[in-house]
Amino acid sequence: MPTVLISDKLSPAAVQIFDRRGIEVDIRPGLSPAELRAVIPPYDGLAIRSATKVTKELLDAAANLKVVGRAGIGVDNVDVKSATARGVVVMNTPHGNAITTAEHAIALMFALARQIPEANASTKAGRWEKNRFLGVELSGKTLGLIGCGNIGSIVANRAIGLHMKVIAYDPYLTEKRAIDLGVEKVELDGLLTRADVITLHTPLTDATRNLLSRAAIAQTKPGVRIINCARGGLLDEHALADALRGGHVAGAALDVFEEEPATGNPLFAFENVVCTPHLGAATAEAQENVALQVAEQMSDFLLTGAVANAVNMPSVTAEEAPRLKPYMELCRLLGSFAGQLTQAREGVIRRVSIEYEGQAAALNHRPLSAAALAGLLAPMMEGINMVNAPVAVRERGIDVAETVHDRPSEYQTLVRITIQTDEQTRSVAGTLFAGKRPRLVEIKGIPVEADFARHMLYVTNQDKPGFIGRFGATLADAGINIATFHLGRSSPGGDAICLVSIDEKVPETVLRTVRSLPLVMQATALAF
Repeated sequence: MPTVLISDKLSPAAVQIFDRRGIEVDIRPGLSPAELRAVIPPYDGLAIRSATKVTKELLDAAANLKVVGRAGIGVDNVDVKSATARGVVVMNTPHGNAITTAEHAIALMFALARQIPEANASTKAGRWEKNRFLGVELSGKTLGLIGCGNIGSIVANRAIGLHMKVIAYDPYLTEKRAIDLGVEKVELDGLLTRADVITLHTPLTDATRNLLSRAAIAQTKPGVRIINCARGGLLDEHALADALRGGHVAGAALDVFEEEPATGNPLFAFENVVCTPHLGAATAEAQENVALQVAEQMSDFLLTGAVANAVNMPSVTAEEAPRLKPYMELCRLLGSFAGQLTQAREGVIRRVSIEYEGQAAALNHRPLSAAALAGLLAPMMEGINMVNAPVAVRERGIDVAETVHDRPSEYQTLVRITIQTDEQTRSVAGTLFAGKRPRLVEIKGIPVEADFARHMLYVTNQDKPGFIGRFGATLADAGINIATFHLGRSSPGGDAICLVSIDEKVPETVLRTVRSLPLVMQATALAF
């Protein structure tokens, strides 16, 4: 039974989901980093919010961990790079609090435009300063969105309803999507010079840190108002303070800060700065939504292999997972076959080509390719799985090409993996027999029909009389039983392939004897 540790406060309804799905769950919020490292080793999953810091040290201690589920959108409290290296899936819940966060940004925009916090404090203090609080209308103003994903697009929709013109900077925003949303796609420089109000809706990464730098703020339109409900660190707080002090920025509203909890900040001294304590997702609906969503996602992954909203691997829906499972196993086995041969020949892999035909061509091929790469690298590296294999391939400079063929195939489904090394190019292809059993159908272009077995012996030889007898006798003399025997050849008298399933691992001494037989060019023991 899979086990999950909940280390932050989470809705009781989330716990009920784990229980109903047959997952054992322990609830231990408030653990210190040392305490968490001490208890984490046996758990398959870790469910968190923002308080728990998933560091490299914690991941190193989490020997059995397979998934980290973050109830919320931000994963800056998770060392995603280290998690990926260890093959741990990191999931978030980007949709559960999108509306809540977008509404908070709109609320702060109104508060800033009409000076509501200052007017509230003044009125309650007994001062009727009607003439002091001269606001501005939002209607007709230009709103600049930095980031137009889930939350940004909702803000855009609400702003258009307020009759604002919306411009957006987002490298991932397509022209078609911009038209569908009713926004104008612009570059960052254009947004800075045109926007009356700027609001940030992008994750905090190395590329986005200090996106609103001192230089960027200097480019903004005089009298601009800036809102950040995304992540602290996206803007230079000291530069913003200077721009407020000098009057270039008319006001700012911040829900997030570079250092949190923000119990002291130079921006607190400005009357025209509205501050809230990271309330973007703080509604009853959002708290419930993200908790339920992360529990369902983690349960699906641990029980079926479905991957939703992962930040470090391809997604596989709960509906796709059962259908993709045999295909992923086929890809893993084909990759393992090629990887074991490459390891045996000590070739350095330069390029991997993965081709899909027939039914496989219509599937979500990203997880299939990840499974193939995991199988390929597993014989050469420890701890490789679908999560870290694509990263390991990139780090080693291996070029990966995926091809989907829209053409008739000899088989209902076919996957072919071709490996190019410094020494040679080899390929292996397979299909699913009866829709579920992986089967080899081609090796180096030579037709060979063979099921995968736990132990196999792969031999290439010259196609001449005498090989089969001597080879069979060698295994018999060693007391090795042959389960299945498959042959293939490129042409009469040319290169031939012999693939044998055996009941046990071939001893190295027997392998050396096979290699010394006349006509034998290569002999490799395989394990699956």
